Order: sequence, then structure tokens, then C-alpha cells
Amino acid sequence: MPHDPALVAEVQAWLKKARKDLDTAAYELQANPPFTDDIVFHAQQAVEKALKAFLAWHGVPFRRTHNLVELGGECCQIEPGLESLLRRAAPLTEYAWRFRYPGDPDEATVEEASNALTIAQEVFSSISKRLPEEVRL
Repeated sequence: MPHDPALVAEVQAWLKKARKDLDTAAYELQANPPFTDDIVFHAQQAVEKALKAFLAWHGVPFRRTHNLVELGGECCQIEPGLESLLRRAAPLTEYAWRFRYPGDPDEATVEEASNALTIAQEVFSSISKRLPEEVRL
């Protein structure tokens, strides 16, 4: 039985946004020098949007938040197997705001940016595998 087309479209929209953030971060990592502040921001955004896609698929309402601990906790109630990965991703929460404004710490390191992107890619992949094929990108 096919799934609700509106739900499929909503989940795909979240995943497309997450994929765009991943692609942007990967592109910026290739710059010389890499745009580290933007990379960590896009990594956080990719994780956030992937988690929101997962929650939307499962009909779990979520508030407008960048807090990956909160979103991850909701996801782990549905799929406890995500807990270890989402604990690793939780520190990315601060990249939604850290480095964004004058007076904040200077910038993320290349290692920090690369690690954030790797974690975001792992979360996206893991979430995608737990969704029906018809919504995957």
C-alpha cells in the first residue's frame, strides 16, 4: 500500500535540505583555506533536518529548535539503535550559533569542521536507511 503522498513529499523536502547542507559543507571543505565556520554550521543543519525528516515520517511533532539533543532524544524513543550515533552528533548543536557573530570564538579548526561533516554524513545515512525506500534520495 503506498504511503500518503503529502507525508512522502514532506519527508523528502527535509532530506533534500539536509543533503544540500551536506553538499555545501563538503564543497566548502575543498576551499583553500576551507570555510570552517560555514562547514560546521551546515553539518549541524544537516543533522537537524535529517532528524526532523525521521520525526515527520513517524508522525512525531517537533518544535522549531536547533537542539540536536532534544531532537535526537525524540528519535531514540522511536529507534533506540540511533542512540550511540546521536550522542556523538549532540555536540554539533552549538554550531547553529557558535562562530556566527562578532565577538564569538574566532573560527572552527579544519579538524573540527572535517569531524563535524563526517558525523553529519553518518547521521544522514543512518536516518535514510531507516526510512522507506520511496522517500530516500
